[in-house]
Amino acid sequence: MKRLFLKSVAASVAALAFAGTALAADITGAGATFPYPMYAKWAEAYKAATGVGLNYQSIGSSGGIRQIRAKTVAFGATDAPVKGDDLDKDGMVQFPAIIGGTVPVLNLEGFKPGELKITGPVMADMFLGKITKWNDPAFAALNPGKNLPDMAITIVHRADGSGTTYNWTDYLAAISKDWADKVGKGAAVKWPAASSVGGKGNEGVAANVTRVKGALGYVEYAYVKKNNIPFLQLQNADGKYVSPDDATFAAAAAGADWTSMPGMGISMVNAKGATSWPVSTASFILMYKDPANKAESAEVLKFFDWAFKNGKQLASDLDYVPLPDAVTNLIRTKVWTQINNK
Repeated sequence: MKRLFLKSVAASVAALAFAGTALAADITGAGATFPYPMYAKWAEAYKAATGVGLNYQSIGSSGGIRQIRAKTVAFGATDAPVKGDDLDKDGMVQFPAIIGGTVPVLNLEGFKPGELKITGPVMADMFLGKITKWNDPAFAALNPGKNLPDMAITIVHRADGSGTTYNWTDYLAAISKDWADKVGKGAAVKWPAASSVGGKGNEGVAANVTRVKGALGYVEYAYVKKNNIPFLQLQNADGKYVSPDDATFAAAAAGADWTSMPGMGISMVNAKGATSWPVSTASFILMYKDPANKAESAEVLKFFDWAFKNGKQLASDLDYVPLPDAVTNLIRTKVWTQINNK
């Protein structure tokens, strides 16, 4: 099922990329794998509605930032928001496009998705390599009555620069001083666990977790849902154990103050609220204020304007959270007005 889903997404985007050779107005973008399934769905529907295609390269957030800075695409996509000073230096604007969640996934035979529970500090100790077995007393105490195996934990992480990694390490740093002091947060970090393996993109991490017995990794929820990968319930800031879905992501985003950070680059990790998912995040778009190709830049804004108005159900179907109308109106009036497409 996993392979079929990823192939269908890739086929959709490949078809759109092929169509882009025929129409001068088609759009180019690159970056985060986190929103890739969503952008593919939006692109397919937008192509049908307008005839304008999208060639989106799912290469990771760091790659998306490099591509937009090299001016080889009309927009970059990143889950690790660019800081305000860097936006000013590059002459770019940034705005959120979609909200989702990063989810701890595992390969442990005999357990259903969401059957096992974990706290943030125990999770951090697993990723630090301090907890190395699934039957460790700290984890077993959170799951009484469960027959946990005496099996080694293999950490699966991103091998490429990744906004999903930024979101995940932002969370680990928020709930574990040990992690914050020894590893920190970033799109790429030095992974401390002795038993670990990297994967390229959310796709690569999902594939490795599925392949490696005893694996523990982190991926965007669309990859979990479509491929039925087992996940852990996670304790949130209110002490409640929650499962990932659009409702718990929306709960985490409910109190977001988008104007509190330059470029709207807020963090939602460990948000308060009884139903909040602790590792929720937005995915962001980067564009130049004075683009070289003004016609293509204008088409990008048309695409996202259409998606904000018409793509909400498509987002919900994949368990992403569409931005509230108040936020998209803020983007139109405060961000897009800074872009000179004339």
